[in-house]
Amino acid sequence: QVQLVESGGGLVQAGGSLRLSCAASRSDFSINPMGWYRQAPGKQRELVAIMDISGTTNYANSVKGRFTISRDNAKNTVHLQMNSLKPEDTAIYYCYCNKFGRDYWGQGTQVTVSS
Repeated sequence: QVQLVESGGGLVQAGGSLRLSCAASRSDFSINPMGWYRQAPGKQRELVAIMDISGTTNYANSVKGRFTISRDNAKNTVHLQMNSLKPEDTAIYYCYCNKFGRDYWGQGTQVTVSS
C-alpha cells in the first residue's frame, strides 16, 4: 500500500504561481512513475506532468513551458511548480504513482485561478 499526501493548493490570480508537493508514505524505489493529474468540473481527469525514476518527463501540451515537475527519489516526493497560471488551470490536482502495476492516488488539492 502507498499513501500519497498532497499540499500546496489554493487560490491565485491569473499570471501567478503555486507549488504543489506530494509525499509518499514511505521511501520505496519501486514507486515509479510519480506525477500529477487534474480534473476540472465536468471534465475527465487528465495528465498534467509525470516523471519516471530515471528523470524522464511527460507534460500535457497545455502546461509545457509553464509547469515544472521535480522528484526526489530518495524521499519519494514529487513537486509541481506552476507558473503563469491561467483560469483554465483551475481544477483538483491529484498526486499519482504506480507500484508494481497498481495505481495510487492522493486525496486531491484544489487549485483555483481567478481572472
